[in-house]
Amino acid sequence: MKSDTLVARAVKDFLRHLGERNASPHTIKAYSGDLALFAGYAGSRGWKQIDHIVVRGFLSQLYEKGLSKTSVARALAAVRSLYRWLAREGVVEQNPAKLVATPKLPKKLPRVPTIEEMNAVIDGEMPEVAAFPERDRLLFELLYGCGIRNSELTGINLDDIRISAEAILIRGKGKKERYVPFGDSVKAALGAYLPERQKIFGAKGKGSTALLINRRGGRLTTRSVGRIIKRIAVAKGLSPDVHPHTLRHAFGTHMLEEGADLRAIQELLGHERLATTQRYTQLSMKHVLQVYDQTHPRAK
Repeated sequence: MKSDTLVARAVKDFLRHLGERNASPHTIKAYSGDLALFAGYAGSRGWKQIDHIVVRGFLSQLYEKGLSKTSVARALAAVRSLYRWLAREGVVEQNPAKLVATPKLPKKLPRVPTIEEMNAVIDGEMPEVAAFPERDRLLFELLYGCGIRNSELTGINLDDIRISAEAILIRGKGKKERYVPFGDSVKAALGAYLPERQKIFGAKGKGSTALLINRRGGRLTTRSVGRIIKRIAVAKGLSPDVHPHTLRHAFGTHMLEEGADLRAIQELLGHERLATTQRYTQLSMKHVLQVYDQTHPRAK
């Protein structure tokens, strides 16, 4: 994109604003890519020349490039956000992107492992594919037992663990902090892992501040966590589709199935909006209907 066009300059300012608002690096990166394409398509047009037909043309170009409906929907959301910010800054009065319909996405709810499946994975011995069994069990216990995100998991430091309070300080999206409680299973997994972790540093002393480390003593990355979870899940008979976020979904769904209050789950998951948490109601409802069909005498 030409960096001297009106739209390109506005995009640059908008991305700077997102950085100042502590938006997550992932969000900024996604917006940056999508809005660079939009600025390139808009060219030297002024704001009054960009109407909903131009925005629709931009989306058509993305389809022609082979982008999926999900990617096109994300690009449209980025353009809408840019215009919302421009309106607040008093640069534009209208948001042409609001007049463009979001591409219809297939409603795919993630397949969540059952409580029994999760217990079978975590309670049994770690399989041979687990390179660091004590740590790998702790990964499962934290992701499923606390419902945290992969990025939150890898960001945990030793000092964030409050053993006596049975809680962990979690840094969530937008640098928001929350305390998440943990139970006896996480406590036991920590008890088994921490001495093994210390052996890696040996006489060198304390070593890394990170709770979760690799065999070389470096902080575990989100990519590594994804690989470890998938490898162990498959070895334990779960679907190859399982990834760290699946365990977070399982946490929310299973708590709901066991009667937890939706607002309490929202708090634990660190969701800003209750609507996000309500997705778990959909997941749980499928299970409830299945149970009803199988067990209620009037359903047969």
